[in-house]
Amino acid sequence: MEDDRRVGDLVRELVHRLHNNSSSSLSNSKPNPSNVKYATRILSSRMTPSIAADEAAMAYSIKSQLVKQGKLSDALSFADLYSKFASKNGPGSVNNKWAVLYLLKVISEDRKSNLKLQSDSSFSGGLPTLFEPETNGHLARVTKDSSGFSRLGKNLDDDGNDDAVSNDNVNGLRHSNSTKFNNGGVLLVSKDPENLRDIAYREFAVIVKEENDVSEEVLVRDVLYACQGIDGKYVKFNETIDGYALLDSIRVPKPTKIMIRKLCELGWLFKKVKGYISESMYKFQDEDVGTVAQAFCAALQDELSEYYKLLAVLQSQSMNPIPLVSDNATSGNYLSLRRLSVWFAEPMVKMRLMAVLVDSCKALKGGAMAGAIHMHAQHGDPLLHGFMKRLLRRVCSPLFEMVRSWVLEGELEDIFSEFFVLGQSVKAESLWREGYKLHPAMLPSFISQSLARRILRTGKSINFLRVCCEDRTWADAATQAAAATGTTTRRGGLGYGETDALESLVTEAAKRIDKHLMDVVYNRYRFKEHCLAIKRYLLLGQGDFVQYLMDIVGPELSEPANTISSFKLSGLLESAIRSSNAQYDDPDVLDRLRVKMMPHSSGDRGWDVFSLDYDARIPLNTVFTGSIMAKYLRIFNFLWKLRRVEHALIGAWKTMKPNLITSHFFTKLPKAVKFRLILTSRRCQVLWNEMNHFLTNLQYYIMFEVLEVSWANFSDEMEAAKDLDDLLAAHDKYLHSIVEKSLLDRLYEGIYEFQARTMEDKKMEGVKHSRSKKNMDSDSWESEGRKAITQRAGDFLKNTGQDIDGVSKEYSLLFKGFLSQLPVQQHIDLKFLMFRLDFTEFYGFHVAYDIMGGRHDVTFLYIISFRLD
Repeated sequence: MEDDRRVGDLVRELVHRLHNNSSSSLSNSKPNPSNVKYATRILSSRMTPSIAADEAAMAYSIKSQLVKQGKLSDALSFADLYSKFASKNGPGSVNNKWAVLYLLKVISEDRKSNLKLQSDSSFSGGLPTLFEPETNGHLARVTKDSSGFSRLGKNLDDDGNDDAVSNDNVNGLRHSNSTKFNNGGVLLVSKDPENLRDIAYREFAVIVKEENDVSEEVLVRDVLYACQGIDGKYVKFNETIDGYALLDSIRVPKPTKIMIRKLCELGWLFKKVKGYISESMYKFQDEDVGTVAQAFCAALQDELSEYYKLLAVLQSQSMNPIPLVSDNATSGNYLSLRRLSVWFAEPMVKMRLMAVLVDSCKALKGGAMAGAIHMHAQHGDPLLHGFMKRLLRRVCSPLFEMVRSWVLEGELEDIFSEFFVLGQSVKAESLWREGYKLHPAMLPSFISQSLARRILRTGKSINFLRVCCEDRTWADAATQAAAATGTTTRRGGLGYGETDALESLVTEAAKRIDKHLMDVVYNRYRFKEHCLAIKRYLLLGQGDFVQYLMDIVGPELSEPANTISSFKLSGLLESAIRSSNAQYDDPDVLDRLRVKMMPHSSGDRGWDVFSLDYDARIPLNTVFTGSIMAKYLRIFNFLWKLRRVEHALIGAWKTMKPNLITSHFFTKLPKAVKFRLILTSRRCQVLWNEMNHFLTNLQYYIMFEVLEVSWANFSDEMEAAKDLDDLLAAHDKYLHSIVEKSLLDRLYEGIYEFQARTMEDKKMEGVKHSRSKKNMDSDSWESEGRKAITQRAGDFLKNTGQDIDGVSKEYSLLFKGFLSQLPVQQHIDLKFLMFRLDFTEFYGFHVAYDIMGGRHDVTFLYIISFRLD
């Protein structure tokens, strides 16, 4: 109750201050008894406002009215009172402050209107206002009936008792269309009997006209022009501020200028988007714009068409007046700047987004452009998300069509290099490895790397079947894949937002086409049989063929390389095939086996340049490329040298057989010579055994633990391969395993290093060999005396012993160096090879490693073949 009393006091104080009859300062005025009664009647009445509640606007209106009347001190006092009134919160405060301000403003206007009517002679005995304070000191209570009119009920006297309306007052009312009487003598007054709203509109129009050089109708028209990229009469494009703005010479309120500038931002954005479209369309003739960019321009143009429709509607509305309650009032055009800001809210958001996309995509094309636009679609606003999804479906349509054509038809329709699969012209044997590659710059962000690789491989498989395998049945597999995923093979079957459907189609197509490709490679072109043939002939797996070939070509290969005929060697190859079990192989396989003479230099012999080659034709040459066959050639040369060393050791053994020592020549030698000859022969035998031990274990390791194990692993991986990439990877791994476990890289480096170093030794050995042979000639020995024979035999055995010591020392040093490198190799099989070669630790490889300074030199194979040749 105490809080209600305080509120009532505060309201009364405000009423007293505003309606004091004295013109003195509000702070010094004293309450008038009649005004107190008047305020009491107001507080007891039931008035219903017809406008929206806005406390700040109402306070501003009251203050502005006082300022216009020249009452600056009253305006300041009101502002101070309102500030205190508005800041009052919590218990004891007024919740509906706007209603209080509205009440005060209505009362003030009512009093002014009453005074004006009383002073006007045309209103003698005139109509009192609704809140007439002079009606015998009474205040009418206002109610509403069901017809929507305000009803003047009973009056309240000074004591609060109800009195009927005076007959004099009723008779003094002017009968008009806005007043009615019923049989009970009750007066019905319309809501706006004096057409105050029309008067207010006219007054507002006068005020606006006084403050503006240009009417709002003209400004709306210019704003609509600016939003189409056209300069208006007063709103023009300003290069300095890079935007549309009102001319500085036009006098309008600052809020109006700000609103015009904000509205004209839409025109600036429209100009940017329209400029991009025009520039792109100009480049269409020069074919500088790709299909994705063309689709982007078309989508933007469609959005601008909808924007044009909106502007046409707004232009039409700008010419129609605002509908009012009264038919006699006019209010100007329907479209105002504020209404225009409401209409432009949604187009502004879309146009701003389109302008951002235009700036982001100026230097992009193809998949890169689609990816950049896709990044802006990740938005939580449903309006923007739907707009971007609709736009991207148009933009990505050419890109998805490229994917469909590539995956199902193998066609790369990419004139402007927009697709993330890049094709180039290559030979048929290089089609799979080099013909098609991923273009990462054109890969949109909504397609993952793994999906892109499957897309690439699927199209490559189709082209490989069509070009290299001359197969046409792949089309059935593509049709079946599309049917299995429920996707049509026609254009437009896929679009943006259907990434799951795209991935399902690609996965199914890749699975079916890859399976078909592997069947063609394995069955029609017998890939496994050709791999086995290369193993048997180039990797010397066909033992009887290799042995016979070496026997018949040995004499020819001992000749200088520049004197050997490749045609003759080809004939010897045919003889070796017919003389071994190789004759029962497939004729197609044997027809591919060729003799190849490698480039040679001066001093090379046939052993240095002879090799076998295998003609891998299309499509097998996709696997057996030139670089792959070069690796096979290196492996063949290594294995061929091993066989040559074995052949030389066997030849040396034949010369050292015991029956030669017990021949008639040996029996004629003196005892001293016999003893020294036996010691020398034994040293040769020991050295031969060491070499044979090494060669036997190395050959066993190469043939069984390297070649056979690698082949077994390769066979398993061939069975598990699901596509051609898996098959190529398995074959590369197979070759790498052979090269790594055979130490081929370092072996060839060592041989090339050793060749230059041993050329002089080779000449010296030839001289010594001829001299020893001459000394060992039996006729000369028998013709001389015993003393001379003993002398000559001693010199010969001495020189021979020195030669054997040199060979043994050099061989031992190189062999230990070879052993020292085996423990540090990565492959574990090489460590087991070291154990077999030096299981008793006789050679002490760690000591030899220190002697050689850690040099890995395995050129002793070359030395053995040279010493025993």
